[in-house]
Amino acid sequence: MWYAIISQDVANSLPLRKGARPAHIERLNALKDQGRLLIAGPNPAIDSEDPGEAGFSGSLVVAEFPSLEEAKTWADADPYVEAGVYASVTVKPFKLVLP
Repeated sequence: MWYAIISQDVANSLPLRKGARPAHIERLNALKDQGRLLIAGPNPAIDSEDPGEAGFSGSLVVAEFPSLEEAKTWADADPYVEAGVYASVTVKPFKLVLP
């Protein structure tokens, strides 16, 4: 089943993101290589494709896992969690309807 992993950043998270980004992207690429990643990306803190120093306010990942528990376990192991980027992470089942 698909799961949405919705994360909210701490204030001024950009320096923390930059440090943990390579390991974060590596994990996402592993899901992609397994055919289990639908979408992934950050939420710019301002209305811009490139928010610059404004940074990001959170992230969204939609990926396939065998269970909600396994999705939560994967989300909890994110390098951004360890680096203190995220203030909160919510994992919910997601039903793909379109496209």
